[in-house]
Amino acid sequence: MDKKVAPRQQQHDISARRTQWAILSAFCASLVGIGLARFAYTPLLPVIVNAHWFGASAAAYLGAANLAGYLAGALLGRPLAARMPAATALRFMMGLATAAFFACAYPVSFLWFFVWRFIAGLSGGVLTVLAAPSVLPHVAAARRGLAGGLIFVGVGVGIVASGTLVPLLLHQGLTATWLGLGILSLALTLIAWGGWPQDPIQAVSAPAHQRPHRAATLRALYIEYALNAAGLVPHMIFLVDFIARGLGQGLATGAEYWVLFGLGAAVGPLVSGHLADRTGFGPALRFAYLAQAGAVILPALGLGPLSLVISSLVVGAFTPGIVPLVLGRVHELLAHHPNEQRAAWSTATVSFAVLQAGAAYGLSFVFARSGSYQLLFVIGSAALLLALTIDLVTGLAARDEP
Repeated sequence: MDKKVAPRQQQHDISARRTQWAILSAFCASLVGIGLARFAYTPLLPVIVNAHWFGASAAAYLGAANLAGYLAGALLGRPLAARMPAATALRFMMGLATAAFFACAYPVSFLWFFVWRFIAGLSGGVLTVLAAPSVLPHVAAARRGLAGGLIFVGVGVGIVASGTLVPLLLHQGLTATWLGLGILSLALTLIAWGGWPQDPIQAVSAPAHQRPHRAATLRALYIEYALNAAGLVPHMIFLVDFIARGLGQGLATGAEYWVLFGLGAAVGPLVSGHLADRTGFGPALRFAYLAQAGAVILPALGLGPLSLVISSLVVGAFTPGIVPLVLGRVHELLAHHPNEQRAAWSTATVSFAVLQAGAAYGLSFVFARSGSYQLLFVIGSAALLLALTIDLVTGLAARDEP
């Protein structure tokens, strides 16, 4: 009896270790592709201008190149996975993101920088679309919320690094900072290299009676996720400026609240993933919309420093924390269709990227015309309340169906 049990236990232990390595690989992918490739540029932008690498407007366009690349990557991810194994695509994209750091170590030309910032964004988009969906089907259903949270903690770690590691590297110079980020990215790529699952999960036969509301619920989820992206923009772009200039507290104080935002981002995916494992992804998602709506509007209410602390932490937590919730909800709605999950997640990622970029430009326009920070936070909160309303109405409509 013991002789039969031992090999089974050994096989189980090997499988568990492989799953843990796969989750670690996806964490590294989110850290490289989004955490570093996107957020590390934020503290580098003023230094690039001060070092006369590029002018202020050109440096801003280079930041936009990353967002444009991310959208292109979100669109490319699914077709790319259809032409090569997902593990191969993931390794290639982590390699591209790493190469982009080294390529940006010297200001060769604006076009050179623009292309590599676009490539960095493109790799982040592909990694977002492919990494987690390649890993989560290998995780037990009851643990997928936590696993998804662990994966997207990489985004939060990148935000923390943007406010801690990057300033330390800058003491060695701008070129050394880019090279340091490249070395870190290369190390994370090598850690992840052998951890990607090689065996795809086979589709399970769908039950005889499909519920007709699922397609409508999925479409509503895309809209909700896009609205959530818009709701995050006021904090992601204007929070520090609002505190520094709008409240007259200075850049140092504004930076302190950005650190709080980053600390929230570092733990947010774990908290939201654990909540989803306990309540289900649908209820956790509705709670997330409501919590974010309340936190986003706090700066507009003028309630003092404590409210700003709460707002920074909560919105920071859900900036990456919303991602595992939506991904998990996609898996719930398409539980019997694993082959469709990646396509649905790709569509959700594209909707998020499109409205995030649109909201960034739109709210910048509103601020230029109105000069009101408070209006921006009100609009962001309204977008999140609209997302919650759509989810509740869709859920009620589904219950009323026979």
